[in-house]
Amino acid sequence: MLHLRAISPPEHTDDVVAGLRAHPGVAHIVLLPGAAVVPAGDVVEADIAREAADDVVAVLCGLGLDHTGGITLEQVDTALSDAADRAEENAPGDGADAVVWEELLGRSGEESRLNATFLAFLAIACLLAAVGVITDSPVTIVGAMVVGPEFGPLAAIAVGLVRRRWDLVRRASVVLAVGFPLAMLVTAGGTALGNWAGLFDASALIGHHQVDFVYDVGPWSLIVALLAGAAGMLSMTSAKSAALVGVFISVTTVPAAGYASTAAILGDWGRVAGSIGQLVVNLAGIVVAATVVLLMRRATWTTVDSGRPLSNG
Repeated sequence: MLHLRAISPPEHTDDVVAGLRAHPGVAHIVLLPGAAVVPAGDVVEADIAREAADDVVAVLCGLGLDHTGGITLEQVDTALSDAADRAEENAPGDGADAVVWEELLGRSGEESRLNATFLAFLAIACLLAAVGVITDSPVTIVGAMVVGPEFGPLAAIAVGLVRRRWDLVRRASVVLAVGFPLAMLVTAGGTALGNWAGLFDASALIGHHQVDFVYDVGPWSLIVALLAGAAGMLSMTSAKSAALVGVFISVTTVPAAGYASTAAILGDWGRVAGSIGQLVVNLAGIVVAATVVLLMRRATWTTVDSGRPLSNG
């Protein structure tokens, strides 16, 4: 279930409570008159079934609470209540399949910010990929896949395309356009430093290796990217968030960036081209598949996008 807290101007509180009481997926309604200070108003709280969240948010937004008050949602890990059980039973649909569109938009905005943390994770992931290439270690390559934070901006692009939030598309695109070249530059510098220090030499890339799949772009690269993008977006729009780890491990975006940086320093331009091709195919495939999944789930929309600016918090 989800816990809802709404700040309501006093003149709308009766309508807010009535709207919550009328929905079968709502339980544990609490009214705290005059409890809100900024913005001033009443506080209304309730527990709602995940599959009812979008409908409830639509009702509250219809009353203007997203502008005159505030609406917050948070996950409830445990709810021991017959009323909560009835709410989940009576709410239409299944909680695991429910899409909370405002939550998805907020999460996408959060994960599509260009900041030092994102850049650090991406650079570390590319450096790990470079180590995996040099040492011919698939395990290290997998580690780089898990560390890479790139799925967030890719998912944000898909959400922005489907909901026509071009500000989200632009912001996420900038994150990728700045993040990957910077991470590759850092990785190239690390590779050059290692080569100068005698940790390895150009022969590290000669011959066949277990990690050659990173730059070997082909139809299967696109197929894997499409499947991963679909699985990732299904995970983000449902309660199956654990599946994201499998998505990270299945795509070769970060390994391709790391391989390209390493191969460039060692002068293997053929593998540089193959790795960059692999990177582009994976990025495009993930966005396309994620967008298609969202288009298929678009029928569940119940709220019109308010066009509020994305959070920078």
